[in-house]
Amino acid sequence: MNAASQPHLLVVDDDERLRALLQRYLSANGYRVSAAPGAAEARALMKSMEFDLLILDVMMPGESGLDLTGAVRQTSAVPILMLTARGDPADRIAGLELGADDYLPKPFEPRELLLRVNSLLRRATPPEAPAAGPVRMGQALFDPATARLTRAGKPVKLTGAEAALLQLFATNAGRPFSRTDLCKRLNVALERSIDVQVTRLRRKIEDDPKLPLYLQTVRGVGYMLVPDRA
Repeated sequence: MNAASQPHLLVVDDDERLRALLQRYLSANGYRVSAAPGAAEARALMKSMEFDLLILDVMMPGESGLDLTGAVRQTSAVPILMLTARGDPADRIAGLELGADDYLPKPFEPRELLLRVNSLLRRATPPEAPAAGPVRMGQALFDPATARLTRAGKPVKLTGAEAALLQLFATNAGRPFSRTDLCKRLNVALERSIDVQVTRLRRKIEDDPKLPLYLQTVRGVGYMLVPDRA
């Protein structure tokens, strides 16, 4: 694989030793890797280069990884993997609510980081030929073949995790999925992250996210998508 075809990752962590280790390890496993010690440096890099995935530490001086995640999500759906302090679920949940796609608690095994990176990049690449056609949900229209969501004719940005979840629902409209099943199918470790992604999708699809008509909760089971009839 030549350098131009390798996925380009950005590692943002104020720990110089960890940053250098991650850069070497990921580079040795087939990725192009850029690194930054903080949010300001990361922003500068993102202005001049395109990245396929961001790895952000939560705790950094000045602008935190959570702040940077929220800012990135205003303009980009690039997959984001957050590095969090072990035993602090509040940071993990906050990151998911802001639009992060996955998290990894410190300390971690480099091999696990590599597996999670691979999984996120796979999720960010839409399947070549989903069986179902576009589904309409009121003013929203989603095409599983392109992972493109529009609302009232205007494009709506989806994160990689949101797109993968909506593709699964759209190609299995009317079929309920348990949280456990969704975690297995989407390579997600935490069931709470499914709830967060569903909440975020409802904000983008439903007229009233608190009273969803399309992305419904199935009591005692999980969730299912009920689009408009053709």
